[in-house]
Amino acid sequence: MKNVFTLTITVSSKDIDNLQHVNNLVYVTWMDKIATTHWAHLTKDNPLPQYVWVVMRHEIDYLKQANLGDEITVKTWVGETKGITSIRFMEFYKEDLLLVKAKTVWAMLDSKTFKPARIRENVLKVLQPPK
Repeated sequence: MKNVFTLTITVSSKDIDNLQHVNNLVYVTWMDKIATTHWAHLTKDNPLPQYVWVVMRHEIDYLKQANLGDEITVKTWVGETKGITSIRFMEFYKEDLLLVKAKTVWAMLDSKTFKPARIRENVLKVLQPPK
């Protein structure tokens, strides 16, 4: 996969639920963390403070469990981007074992008005680097 951004997370006791594995809601928190970290990485040389992103939809498949102390590798990449939306894919691995896969539809808003903002060339260049 091209243009994949990776983040490593170690499962802590606050991530564990009463079933003794990572709570499903923790994955949503991690999805937000990698998405915002990736955006910050992409815009570090060319900040775009005039825009903010909000989630419109999550699709999550929980395939396997993660436990206390596990080291999780999260991978993300940007999919189709058009209009006001951008699709982001995420995969969570413990070693080579796929634990969770997710797809989120994000909408871009104007940071002052919080109204939808069309994704223009300046943002496309950041989200989808040259092939």
